[in-house]
This record gives sequence, C-alpha cells and structure tokens, in this order.
Amino acid sequence: MLLKWDTLLSATRYGHPASLDPNRSDFHRDYDRIVFSTAFRRLGRKTQVHPFSVNDHVHSRLTHSIEVSSVARSLAITVFNRIKKEFPLNFNASQFGTIAQSAALAHDIGNPPFGHAGEAAIRDWFKKNRDSEPLKTFSDREMKDFENFDGNAQGLRILSKLEYHFLDGGMRLTYATVGSMVKYPKLALFGTPTSVFQTEADLFREMFNVMGIPEVETGKWMRHPMSYLVEAADDICYCILDVEDAIELGILQFADVRNMFEYLCGPNVDIDREYLENGQNFRDFLSSVRGLAIQHLVDDVADVFVNRYEEIMNGTLPSGLISLACTDAVQGIRIAKRLGKERIYPDRRKTELEVGSYTTLSTVLDAFISGVYEFRKYGEASYRASRIVRLIGQAKIGQTVSPLEAYHQVLDFVSGMTDNYATYLSGQIGGLAK
Repeated sequence: MLLKWDTLLSATRYGHPASLDPNRSDFHRDYDRIVFSTAFRRLGRKTQVHPFSVNDHVHSRLTHSIEVSSVARSLAITVFNRIKKEFPLNFNASQFGTIAQSAALAHDIGNPPFGHAGEAAIRDWFKKNRDSEPLKTFSDREMKDFENFDGNAQGLRILSKLEYHFLDGGMRLTYATVGSMVKYPKLALFGTPTSVFQTEADLFREMFNVMGIPEVETGKWMRHPMSYLVEAADDICYCILDVEDAIELGILQFADVRNMFEYLCGPNVDIDREYLENGQNFRDFLSSVRGLAIQHLVDDVADVFVNRYEEIMNGTLPSGLISLACTDAVQGIRIAKRLGKERIYPDRRKTELEVGSYTTLSTVLDAFISGVYEFRKYGEASYRASRIVRLIGQAKIGQTVSPLEAYHQVLDFVSGMTDNYATYLSGQIGGLAK
C-alpha cells in the first residue's frame, strides 16, 4: 500500500521538539495545547448554525467541536481494534483515539465569525476590492488566498503559525494530529474548499513529506487516512445536532424528525415509545436515544473504513465514509441533511443575520485593510493607521513581513473575532471606514 502507518503516525512537531513528559503522550499534549488556546476558547462565541441565539441549549462552535472530538475518539478506537495488526507494535488504541480526538477538537478552530456566511463575506469583499489601492499590486495567484478564504485553511495557519509561538511553529502540534485535521489537502490557488494557503505551503509540504503522503500534483496531496474519521465524526454530529437545535428553536417538530431517528437508532429501538416514555419532551427523548444513534453510526462508519481500507491507504477512495455506507443509519443522516437544506438553513431569522454579517465584516475589512496599507506606507505619521495596527496588536505587520503576509495577519485578526466582538467593533469603527 502507498501509505504506511509508521510515518503517518509521526510525532514530529512544527518548530522545536517538545520535552518528554512521562505522564502524557505526544498526542495527549496536542489535545491539551488546543484546549488551553485562546483560538479554541473563542469558539464559544462563534456561530455553529444559528447566529446570536438567545437559547442557551443551541450549539456554538465550541460545544460542537467538543462533541465531534468525542465521537472521533470512539470511531478511531473502534477502527483500531478491528485492524490492530496494521499498526506498529508499540502503538495502542488510546493513542490512535487521542490523535483523532485532538484533530477533531481543532477542526473548526479557523472559522471566522458568522460561520460559512462569514467565509463568503470575506471572499466577496476581496473580489469586490480587487482593484483597490492596497490590493492592486498583487498577482491573480497571490489573491487566491483571499478570494478563496476558507476556515479550514485558516485553522491550519493557527495551528502551525499563529497560536503560542508566532511565526515559529504555532502550537507545535505533532504532524499526525495536524494531518488528521486536514480535510482538503490542496492550495487555495485551486479554489474552495481548501485547507492550505500559499503562505503555509512550504510548512505543509514538509509535514506531508515526513508522513509519506505524496503530492499527487503540484499543490494537491493525498489525504491522511485519519482525516476520513474526523470528517465522519463531524458529519455525524452536525446532522443530528443541527436538527436538535432546530427543534429547540421551534423550526422543526418531533413529527418532522421521527423517521430520521427511526433510521438512526435501528429496528431494536421503538422511537414512539421512547418519546412517550419521556413525556413527549424532546430534550429528554434525545438524551435517551442520542447515544444509541451515534453508536449505530460509529459502527457503520467503522465498517466502511475497514471494508474500503485498501482504497484509503492508496488514495483512491472516491468520497467521505458516510456517503459510502448503505445502512439504515446512514439513511437517517441523509434525511437530516435534507431537513437542513430545506427547513433549517433557509430559516428567516438566520438568513437575516447572515445578510447582516456581510455589512459587519465589510465595515471591519474596509477599515483594517486600508489602515494596514497606510501604516506600511506612512508609518506612525498616519494617526488612524497606527491606531488600527495597535488594535490588531501585531507589530510585525509593519515593514518586516511581505504585503501578502501583512494582509493575512489582518485576516488572522478579523477571522479570530467572535460574532459579538465583530458586531461591536463594526459599530465602533463604522465611521472610520469611509
């Protein structure tokens, strides 16, 4: 097979090697570093699906990420125990599970405020302002990082460059953990979705080379096998939990999701009886069946990984694991996705807030891109520009980095904002943007 676990499970780190810790494996330290990072903490105020919900039971990016990490760990351990003979002798199920758990914990860490609407707003701003003074000197190739901005690529940038050790390895996580997080191993040059900006291309190429993952053509690589497990865990969680949030918000009723849960839980669970026994209270009902549904899906996805193992290790798997399963449980996921597309995502309040996010982020980008441009041109002579750079808090954004890196650092600041802070700051600086 083309890929080998001996190199795929590499504990090599970005930056300097970490000191040995007899109480924690390399991969456990990855998990701890992510948990204690400010970028992870900010996910608590970032949209999962429904912006600015006043219902405390609705998921944020933080609670979503924690839940995905839990499912990813269970899924990875299940897979490991089924193909144990494929792994190095000194490697165990706990370590394998922790890699998936850590990667899943960080899978959304680069998401901008307002979720996918925020990504779209950032892309559109750069396309509309392509000929502006700050951007007109960039080549079309250089502009692709901005015009194809993606939270996945921003996440890789945070892990490998920004958090903890700025421009010196970032969080300094193991290659195995970072590689497992990378869902779209291609440069932004080739469009969205993408997991790699050109500013991180050399770091990325080095990491995948160490893990023995080939670059199939310039700027495009095979996927790390564990990224399929992280992706599946994400699919499992967002489908079930988007529906849960929609019921909390009154967008869906139990009758809308009854068949979905019947498929998810399998023939041994009487959905109607469970609902009645829980007093027709959806929260209580979900508490009793959520675990059954997730376990059912974990087993099905693990079957697909094992059955398609050779394709995964040779880089020929045609799609994600969920779409290749053909059981009743996966039919439940398909119903959840259809409900999302037809009923949840078009919700009026959600749509109104997403449209508003365009104005919010445009105001912020107008001010900060022009401010950094002026600062690099005039320095402290521009009072407004120097104050904007001070807000960003990154002195290196001046003359010591390339223009491309400077504007990436603006996006580091803007995409790192919570929904609340982006809205507040837009209101505060709105008068400065003109």
